[in-house]
Formats: sequence, C-alpha cells, structure tokens
Amino acid sequence: GEALEVNREVNCVTDFIHDCEDQLQKLKKQKEKGPLYGIPVSIKDHINCKSHISSGGMVKFLGQVKEEDSVIVHVLKHQGAIPFVKTNIPQTMMNYDCSNPIFGQTLNPLNHQKSPGGSSGGEGALIAGGGSILGIGSDVAGSIRLPSSFCGLCGLKPTGNRISTTPSAFSDRTFVLAVTGMLGPMARDVDSLALCMKALLCDEMFQMDPTVPPIPFDEEVRLRGNPV
Repeated sequence: GEALEVNREVNCVTDFIHDCEDQLQKLKKQKEKGPLYGIPVSIKDHINCKSHISSGGMVKFLGQVKEEDSVIVHVLKHQGAIPFVKTNIPQTMMNYDCSNPIFGQTLNPLNHQKSPGGSSGGEGALIAGGGSILGIGSDVAGSIRLPSSFCGLCGLKPTGNRISTTPSAFSDRTFVLAVTGMLGPMARDVDSLALCMKALLCDEMFQMDPTVPPIPFDEEVRLRGNPV
C-alpha cells in the first residue's frame, strides 16, 4: 500500500511482482527462517524477475518476458526476502536522471521539482518516500551512489564480481566495461546494507554462480571501521 501511495506521487514503480503473495505463503510453511525473512525488497527494472520484463526503458524489450529469476533475486527469495516491485530507470541506464518514454519521469520525493538521480532512481525515490525499506540497484559509475545521495539514503557499490550479476543487463552486454558494473543494496541505514550483503554472500549464491569468489561477509572488518 505504501509503495502504491509513493508511486502515485513520484512515479517510481514500473511493475508489481505478482507472485510475492505466494512467496510469502511458501515462506510461512518453511521451518528455516532466512536472515531476510518477510522483508519486502524492491528490484531495479533491468534485473530479471521470472514472468516479468526487464525493459531498460526501451520499447524493443517490452515483449520479452523473462523465464527465470536472476541469481540475486533467487538468493533473496532463498534468504526469506520478498521481491515485490520493479522500479524505474532512465532509458538505457546511462544517465543520472530517471526518465524514459515508457514509464515517464520519476520525481524526487523530498522535492518534486528535483530529480531522484540515476540510474537506480526509482529505487532511490521509492525507499526515500517510505514505500520500500530495502532495494537492489546497480552501479557502474554512480548509479547506486548518486540516487542514494540525491534522496538522502545509504547505498553500496560492492567490489567488482562480489555479487552475481547474471543474468541481467550487465551480463548481456556485448562490450566489456573498463569499470565493473555491480548490483548492490540501497536502504535508509548502513545496518540494512550490511544485513543484505551478509544474506547475499551465502552458499546458495556461490553455488549458483561459480565465478563469484566464495568469501562470506566479514562482520569484524565492517565493525573495525567504527569508532568505539
């Protein structure tokens, strides 16, 4: 409900992930509760979700319904999270605003005269507006960091190849980027980013994508940087 309310104001959601209710019922029956149990998570447009499109803001992709979840969406579900919406991006994602000819312009919820930033702009707007508490964006040259900054949020671009990007827009590219594009979490506080990273860096992900180094999250390294 919150997400729909925020969307009416700032136009940040492109799709509702309709099997999220089934996902919740399935989770309730499981004995093992994952670290992200019951947390609704928003997903940036280009990250594949089964039975949905990954438009990239381009009309030519509107008919291409994805048959499988990307690894990150599968792992989120495995850890108890509930992907519930897909969020807006600028066309082709090579932009720091958040507008395309299909879904239109996303506004900054803190000031409707301003941009939420990009390219994970729909994520920034939805989380800052109170419609999501955790989202997955992507970042080559600032696409998580800029909207996080514009919308007053926390965001993390992980080290290259730390999290599986298959299959998504990064893995489908025919050219090689000099800078590694990465998927990463966006939220209102650093603890939420850490919880998400901890949950993602699990055996399920390392088995599904053997190109990702099987190094679990190190809580001690994170806490070492904090003042006592």
